[in-house]
This record gives sequence, C-alpha cells and structure tokens, in this order.
Amino acid sequence: MNNELTKKDIEDMEAEIRHRKVVVRPELLEHVKEARAQGDLSENFEYYAAKREKNKNESRIRYLERMIKTARVVDDASSDDEVGMNKTVTLRMEDDGSLETYKIVTTMRKDSLKGLISIESPLGKQLLGHKVGDRVTIKVDNNFSYDVTIEKIENTGLSEEDTIRSF
Repeated sequence: MNNELTKKDIEDMEAEIRHRKVVVRPELLEHVKEARAQGDLSENFEYYAAKREKNKNESRIRYLERMIKTARVVDDASSDDEVGMNKTVTLRMEDDGSLETYKIVTTMRKDSLKGLISIESPLGKQLLGHKVGDRVTIKVDNNFSYDVTIEKIENTGLSEEDTIRSF
C-alpha cells in the first residue's frame, strides 16, 4: 500500500532525516563511545541505553526513507473557497444543528481525536471540492448516511504542531 503524502509532507520528512543524520546520529555515536569507555560492558547500563537510542534513531531514518520511497504524492491545491487539503472546515450537522470543525489532511497525518480527518475517510472524501453553503450527504456505508451543511472554510495550512507530529 502506498502512503499518501503531499510535497510538503515529503519535504518535512526529508528535513527530519537530514537532522537525524547530521545532528542526532553523531551525538548518539558519541554517547555510545563514551559509555563503552567506562569499562565492563556486561554491567554497563549506560552503554546499552546509548546503543538502544542509536538504534531507535537509525530505525526512524529507515522508516522515513521507506515512507518517502513508497509514497503516492497527492495534490494539495484547491481554490480558497472550496474544501481541500489542509483546510479547516466547520460543518453544521443537520440532525441536531450542532457545529463540528475538522481539518482535512493526508492519511498519514490523520488523528480523529484531534479533528484531523483523512481525505480517504467517508467524510473527507465527500467534502472535497464543496463550498460554503453546500449540503453534503456523507455516506458511511450502504446502511448509514447523514447530511451536513458547510458553514465555514478556513485556509489554515499546517500548524507547527501538525508539522512536528511524527508520521
């Protein structure tokens, strides 16, 4: 399965890889070297902890490189007045009149507990391209659907927290 990433996602991942290789890797190698110099490795907790951190960093680098290699780049362009990638949309739920706000993101950034919904989710998929005032029927499956009205669309882009958030 290919991971859906925007060009910005890939740039962020490449920046993290560079940081881990140029800054973090040398620091961790130095920690391993210092711990090894302390003597008996069979009882040297610092050595094993330093090795574990070094290995976690290398694993993260490989993971990010694999994500980029297998990524399917999705277009994040949309006009200012329509629902699109990295836009925050406020919806009025027609069944009870309540308002809910979501940000449309790639599948890799989704986190429904934080209001980040994927473009592949039933809600995200069916909202794309719609404008303020549009009434949209969200079909969850063959047995259930609900209606929403788009109240507001904000071009918020990614927040610093979204950018830092691990993939």
